Amino acid sequence: MSDTNQIQEEWTEMVEQMNDAVADSVEQNMKAQAAFAESWADAVDESIPDDDELSESFQGYNAAYEEWMNAAERMFERSTDAAAGEEVDPTEFRDIWLQSANEAFKQVMGTSAFAAANGQLVETMMEMRQDADEIGQETIAQLGFPTRDDMDEVGERLVELERRQHSIEQKLDRVLDALEE
Repeated sequence: MSDTNQIQEEWTEMVEQMNDAVADSVEQNMKAQAAFAESWADAVDESIPDDDELSESFQGYNAAYEEWMNAAERMFERSTDAAAGEEVDPTEFRDIWLQSANEAFKQVMGTSAFAAANGQLVETMMEMRQDADEIGQETIAQLGFPTRDDMDEVGERLVELERRQHSIEQKLDRVLDALEE
């Protein structure tokens, strides 16, 4: 009967540990969500360009719009030429749009507002990834699984053991060579 009580106590203890791990995991996830929401709000707040960047970005978009309008006009002219009987290569239409798209994107992407927004986006994404990685590692550790840091440590120890083993093997070879002489 004491075996049954002991098994029941061990079971209860294990269930409590699992419940604690799940509760800790939920708490970490809530913290992660809060950190994400705060990070997102900061990113949105910081992403509003100043007046100079805004003015430059409007100029870039206007230049891109003009490029698209010029492409539409060239397309209309070439379509009119084709309708009048002139032989127009169909690839010419494609080339007009590809060239205008390249120019339009160059106009927009060349602005400091675009560069600043892109830089902020990358920085925010990197911070969010780092936060998610940290939370993931903490959750894994709380569930009793080895973390990335644990695995890195094991790898470093294995490399060190291999280095030592190689050194010992070399010394042993020298001793055996000396004994054979």
